[in-house]
Amino acid sequence: MDMNVKKKKLGLKEKYAHMTRGLDWETTYQPMDKVFPQATFEGIKIHDWDKWEDPFRLTMDAYWKYQAEKERKLYAVLDAFAQNNGHLGITDARYLNAVKLFLTGISPLEYVAHRGFAAAGRNFPGVGPRVACLMQSVDEIRHAQTQIHAISNYNKHYDGFHDFKHMLERVWYLSVPKSFFDDAFSAGPFEWMIAIGFSFEYVLTNLLFVPFMSGAAYNGDMATVTFGFSAQSDEARHMTLGLECIKFMLEQDPDNLPIVQKWIDKWAWRGIRVLSLVGMMMDYMLPKRVMSWKEAWEIYFEQNGGALFNDLAKYGIKVPDCLTQCSEDKEHISHQAWATFYQYGGAAAFHTWMPNDEEMDWLSAKYPNTFDKYYRARFTYWRDEAEKGNRFYTNTLPMLCQVCQIPMLFTEPGDPTKICYRESEYEGEKYHTCSDGCKHIFDDEPEKYVQSWLPVHQIYQGNCFPEGTDPTAEGFDPLAAVLDWYHFNNGKDNLDFEGSRDQANFAAWRGMATKNT
Repeated sequence: MDMNVKKKKLGLKEKYAHMTRGLDWETTYQPMDKVFPQATFEGIKIHDWDKWEDPFRLTMDAYWKYQAEKERKLYAVLDAFAQNNGHLGITDARYLNAVKLFLTGISPLEYVAHRGFAAAGRNFPGVGPRVACLMQSVDEIRHAQTQIHAISNYNKHYDGFHDFKHMLERVWYLSVPKSFFDDAFSAGPFEWMIAIGFSFEYVLTNLLFVPFMSGAAYNGDMATVTFGFSAQSDEARHMTLGLECIKFMLEQDPDNLPIVQKWIDKWAWRGIRVLSLVGMMMDYMLPKRVMSWKEAWEIYFEQNGGALFNDLAKYGIKVPDCLTQCSEDKEHISHQAWATFYQYGGAAAFHTWMPNDEEMDWLSAKYPNTFDKYYRARFTYWRDEAEKGNRFYTNTLPMLCQVCQIPMLFTEPGDPTKICYRESEYEGEKYHTCSDGCKHIFDDEPEKYVQSWLPVHQIYQGNCFPEGTDPTAEGFDPLAAVLDWYHFNNGKDNLDFEGSRDQANFAAWRGMATKNT
């Protein structure tokens, strides 16, 4: 009779080796360079893929157990939020517009990140980074799903939440975050890891998730808080993966340093431009504010990011060139972005407004050197005119930056009264950029950025109207046709918050919930 022998339990290191290196294989009927063609074309030299180390040593079996428990807790909170009319617990219906911007601008990109990390994993010959990328790919699609679930409850009650996937592909301001991810996705796997795994996940995520989720909690939106912090717990691994990728490349060959440095400079600037949307949300779209954009930038980029780059300095990495410009821009970008959206509020899938006197006083205290000097008088005038029935909307189309695709709204370094404008020429054509940073990126890769799908250009070319539209027809309204192509419900999803259906419904429902009659 055979004796039952208890099998020895593998240690974490051994288990990780079995579930990564132990699953690898060598090709037989095709050479490795043909199976993994993207491993070399970017110029990155890797001599030993086994040097890759995952500090978390996470394997798929542990991943499922860990995430399943998180999911159970998350969906319990979401169900409770929906069943108890949690949407009426927010501070002010204006807050809903911050959620709309997050849903349309960020949540669909989680799915793009899922695709991008799956592609990166497929194209890494080394099994260590391959497995890490594939697990992050699963993370990203979970984030997309949970965010959509969390926000879907708002779609039952309020305007502007109905067609975010369609809007991402078409709406002018959503081309800003979309172009960031498209740019990264169309690069190679190593640059993708710098763009998303490092610059976005490590350097910029804290500026996106932490202030926004704190703002959600402060404004009574526990559904958003719950999915935010559920996702944020994954970000620790994502940050580590991005940082590990950088160190791995730099340790493999000294020739990798200038390539990595160029990518860090590029993607830091591109990410900072995307965060302009977050800056205006923090300063203007939260009825109860946690901190200003300037304060968040100083904490999460200048201090935390400064410590990170001090760590990378031993590899030869320098602080991105854009840091000096960013230190000046932190005083202005949120105000300039909100002023732009206020003027173009007819073409945005959320409502806009001018801050009241108390809110302007808060902005003045947070920006003592700039707000009163450059912005208060303009905003006060616009608000006074709106109260007289003269709400101003710009019906013209702005010039867009060829790289970041933001309207040319930012000002010259050292002169907040002058629009920053840069020009480049490529193959006889002129291209315009919003800053020295974007111009440098364009000039380095013009053959890539001349292909940019710029919404304004496409509108002028007649490519943004519903199928069958005749622009030559008598009485043709191009703005109405574009909004129809966007799938906007004109007059409900857009325009001013004052007098909107969201404002009226929230007030009525909140009144019913707090009264006996």
